[in-house]
Amino acid sequence: MPAFLAVYLRPSRASLIFALKGVISMAMAMYVAMWMDLERPYWALVSAVFLQVRPEAGMVLEKTVCQILGTLIGGAFAMVVLHYFHAYSGISLFCLALWTWLNSGLSSLVRRVNFIYFFAMACVTPCIIILLTMATPSAVSSQSIFDIAQSRISELIVGSVCAMLVSLILWPQRVEKVLVDHAKNTINQTMAYLSVELDPDGSHDERHKHIDDTLQSLTALSDDSSAVVFEGPDGPGKSRAATVICNKILSLIAVVQIFGRLQRNNPELLSENMMSLLTQLRNDVGLIGSLKSFDECYELAQKQRRKWSKLFQSDQLTTLEFRLCRTAQEMVADLVVILRAYRALERGEKSTLKASGIKPHRDWLVAVTTGFRTCLVFSTGAFLWVGTGSPAAIMLMILPVIFSIMFARLAPVVVTRAIRGVLIGACFAIPVAIFYALNLIAASSGDFAILVLILSGPLFLGLMLLSHRVFLPYGIGFCIPFVILVQPANDMSRSLSVDYTTSSALAILSGVMILYWIFKLFAGPGANWIQSRLLSVTYQDLLKIGSPGHDEDWFNARMCDRLLRLTSYEQNVTSGYRTLTDLGLTGLNLGHASMRIRRLMSGLSERSLTGLEQEWQQALAASFLAASKGDDTDLLAPVNKRIIDTLKAEGAPEENLALIDGIFTRLHYSFRRTATMIKEARA
Repeated sequence: MPAFLAVYLRPSRASLIFALKGVISMAMAMYVAMWMDLERPYWALVSAVFLQVRPEAGMVLEKTVCQILGTLIGGAFAMVVLHYFHAYSGISLFCLALWTWLNSGLSSLVRRVNFIYFFAMACVTPCIIILLTMATPSAVSSQSIFDIAQSRISELIVGSVCAMLVSLILWPQRVEKVLVDHAKNTINQTMAYLSVELDPDGSHDERHKHIDDTLQSLTALSDDSSAVVFEGPDGPGKSRAATVICNKILSLIAVVQIFGRLQRNNPELLSENMMSLLTQLRNDVGLIGSLKSFDECYELAQKQRRKWSKLFQSDQLTTLEFRLCRTAQEMVADLVVILRAYRALERGEKSTLKASGIKPHRDWLVAVTTGFRTCLVFSTGAFLWVGTGSPAAIMLMILPVIFSIMFARLAPVVVTRAIRGVLIGACFAIPVAIFYALNLIAASSGDFAILVLILSGPLFLGLMLLSHRVFLPYGIGFCIPFVILVQPANDMSRSLSVDYTTSSALAILSGVMILYWIFKLFAGPGANWIQSRLLSVTYQDLLKIGSPGHDEDWFNARMCDRLLRLTSYEQNVTSGYRTLTDLGLTGLNLGHASMRIRRLMSGLSERSLTGLEQEWQQALAASFLAASKGDDTDLLAPVNKRIIDTLKAEGAPEENLALIDGIFTRLHYSFRRTATMIKEARA
């Protein structure tokens, strides 16, 4: 059965509960707003719809806080603009355009959806207040400005509070359960990626498919970890456990590339015994990803840890294999920490494990271009509104602005699909609103119960779409235009006017189409720009890592969002090359290699090696930048030789020298492979 039909013909219990809770919260919001005699209660329903996207208690609480704060800040800005410029419509629109630019730009500097929603509400609230005030300039006064602002803020807050109460009281769901599912899925995806990476016969496309899936699940786990703190005293501990899982998985991804790339590109450097051990490691991580028992997974990981520790004592290893044994030992140790963190998360146990949370990649060029695009959407709507003078054209400057901010961080191909889904949903909402809802409302007695019965059917069906992630744009595109066209209120004379409703429908469709074409024509910085800037900040971080406060956890936290951005730009690449993703993974690996070198060199010399370490760090970062341009010049070789000679002169143990020399050898092959990859991709 097609997935779309399955939503309605074979609905899940969760989908039915989700839709029922949504209808109840919207009916409750509508009742309270109408009881308070607010002018436009439908904004309370729109507010409730947005809060239904994630129904878990922690997510709803976090989004409610973000929505209320954003609404209050946006309302305060609207009051200031109207106080000084209510008689100058052009200046007011200019202030709004700058405000949308600012908030949209700032939203691109955060990564969690609820925080982005905060900026969306701060942006759209003054649009609603100022534009609805300017729609009737003859009635503007200090009192009317205050009344309109108070009503719009009250409507939005009523909707969010009602949705929050329904989510907490009726069939409550908790983020902690979703977090455990995310953690399990993330670990399984990571084990699948490790297994493919360790397979010398694994395909390039398969590896990148798995790294895409792993990073997506990793960011989903990280995003939800902030909301779980709202769910009781155990919330902060569970959030820390989720953060540890995210951070250590990035360490696994950084390390496993060493084995995979050596097996594929330089198999002659590995003995048969080493290849056999790597095969056993691949089989075990694949088994860990398929097992459901924590104890079995933990025992397998500990068994691998003991095996590599024993092999590390062997004296029949080359310097490179000696280093690989230590690397495998560290990788399995990180896997053990991940499993311990998962146990603490699943069972609600207290844990002392800590790690740095994932940091958003902040690029001011992206912020400026994102803000400009939203400002362009708003300005296009403002131009059409001023040109037509239609009150319904106000929607051109509200819904497209919200969607522009909410979709800005998505990959271009995902944005296109999302806006197309919203447009299709709106196309269905318009005839349902005009020929079904408004037709029945016009013939009814006008009682609240009758109004709820008329609206509940279409909204229930729309919310069922909203409960499925793949159909979420269709659900949003149906529910919000449907509510805005019907405009349930104590006085429905405006929505029952055919010309006004038709104008509103055309405005909604025009606004979504304008948004679609602006995203298509102005996608922001291209892949080359993004590559250059991401490589530049990675280069800067490679220079910093190892200094106080800049360890692997810090580096992992900064690299995750960059990797996600790089993979999102290359998800539709069909040429067989994923150079951006490979460069990002190489940069992640180099940061870990740098810290290993520093730990190995620590205490091996009586005199300070700080100057030599800094010189080596600069050569490492420069070599990464050169390799990313296809230059295979070995900038590290002279510094490597001086380090080895200095340590030998100081009488450093042979074991440490073998480990350091093994890392130097591996880095030489890594940079040569990267430069060759870039040359082949360009050719």
